[in-house]
Amino acid sequence: MKAQARVEPQQKVATGYLKFIIPSLIGVLLFLVPVKFNGEITIGVGILASQVKSSFSAYMPAFIVFLLGLSAGVSILTKALKPSFIMEDAFLKGLFDVGKLGLAARVFGFLIGILTIFEVGPEVIWSRNTGGVVLYDLAPVLLAWFLFAGILLPLLVEFGLMEFIGALFQKVMRPLFTLPGRSSIDSLASWMGAGTVGVLVTTKQYDEGYYTKREAAVIATTFSIASIAFSLVVANVVGLGHLFVPFYLTVAFACVVAAIIMPRIPPLSRKPDTYYEPVGQQIDETIPEGVSNLQWGWQQALEKATNAPSPSKLFTNGVKTVLDIWLGLIPLVMSLGAAALMIAEFTPVFQTISYPFVPVLEWMQVPEADAAAKTMLVGFADMFLPAVIGSGIESELTRFIVAGLSLTQLVYMSEIGILILRSNIPLSIFELFIIFIERTIITLPIIVLIAHLFVF
Repeated sequence: MKAQARVEPQQKVATGYLKFIIPSLIGVLLFLVPVKFNGEITIGVGILASQVKSSFSAYMPAFIVFLLGLSAGVSILTKALKPSFIMEDAFLKGLFDVGKLGLAARVFGFLIGILTIFEVGPEVIWSRNTGGVVLYDLAPVLLAWFLFAGILLPLLVEFGLMEFIGALFQKVMRPLFTLPGRSSIDSLASWMGAGTVGVLVTTKQYDEGYYTKREAAVIATTFSIASIAFSLVVANVVGLGHLFVPFYLTVAFACVVAAIIMPRIPPLSRKPDTYYEPVGQQIDETIPEGVSNLQWGWQQALEKATNAPSPSKLFTNGVKTVLDIWLGLIPLVMSLGAAALMIAEFTPVFQTISYPFVPVLEWMQVPEADAAAKTMLVGFADMFLPAVIGSGIESELTRFIVAGLSLTQLVYMSEIGILILRSNIPLSIFELFIIFIERTIITLPIIVLIAHLFVF
C-alpha cells in the first residue's frame, strides 16, 4: 500500500508536467513564434486565418452580411418577445439581450452591410473607402483571425504558461510598467500576431480575475502594439520598405517609452486597482521567502495545469468566444467603423482638429507640415488611414514620421477601440480619445528626433 501511495503522487506530478508543457508549447508555437509564410512574417494562427480567408474570400462578404442580419434580427426578436430559450440561457441572453444603443448599432451595421454589398443608396455609406473597407478588408480578417484565436487561445492561458511567465517577468514588468509579469504574454501575442489577439487575451484575463481594472486598461491601450506583419504593410504603402528595420526599431522604441509613461498619467493612472466584481481577485503575485521566481512560477503553472478544464469544456468556451465576436463585435465594427471612416473621408473634422499640429511640425523642421498634420489624428478612425493619406507626401522623412506615428498611436476605433468598448474593461470612448492624444504627444517627438538624427 505504501509503494502504491508513493507511485500515485509521482504519476499525478508527471501528468501535471505534461498538461503544462504540451498545451503551453503548442500555444507558444501558434501565437508567439514568428514564421515566414508566403513572403510575410506571421504566426501559426495567422497562417490558419489566411488560409481560410483566401479559400473563402469570394463568400466572406455575403457571410458577414448574413451574420449582421442574424445578430440584428435575433436581437430585435429578443427585445420584442423575450423567448425563454434565450432569456434562460446566460450566454444567449448576454449575446442578444442588448441595450437600445447596442440594438441600434446592430441594425445600423446590417443596413450598412446590405447597402455596401449591393452598392445601393448614398455612396458615402458603401464607398470602397468607407463601408467597403470594413466589409471587404477589415471584417474578413477579424472573422478568420478570431475563428482560430477564440478556440485555440486556451492553450496559451489555461495550462499554466501565464503563471510561469508571470513569475519570471514580475521583477521587470512591475517597476517598469506597473503591471504583472503575465502581461508580457499579451505584448508578445500582439507583437507577433495582431493587436486584436492581445486585447482578446487581456479581456479574458480581466474577466477571470487576473488583472485589475487599471491593469487591464493599461495593457489593452499600451501593449496591443502593431504586429511586425502589419508594420511591414504600412512601410510598403508609404514607400519605406527599404528602411523597414530602422523604421520598426523606431516604432518599437517609441512604444516602450509610451508604455513606461502612460500608466503613470491620467486617465489610466486613475483607474482603480480593483478586480472585476463578478469574479473577484484570482491571483496572488506574492512569492514566498526562500523560493526563487523560477520555482514559484513552475509550481503555480503545475497547479493551474492540473486544475485546467476538460478539452470539451475548453472547446465549448472557445466556440462561445467566437460566436460572441462574430455576432457581437463585428456588427459594432461594421457600424461604428464605417461611421468613423465616413467622418474621416467625407468631412473636414479630423483635418480641422489637426491644425494645431502644423506649427508644431514646422518647429520640429518636418517638411510638408500641412500635409503631415492632416494625418495626425485621422488614425483614431482607422490605423491604416494615415499611411494611405500620407503616401502622397513627397518628403521621405515626413512619410517616415507619419507612418511611424500611426503605428504608435494604437487606439483606433475601427478595430481595437471597438473591441475594448465591447469588453468589460472600464474605458469610455472619450477616455480612448484622450489616450490616443497622449500617445501622439509622447511618441511624435521621439519619432521625429530619431528620424532626424539616425535615419535621414
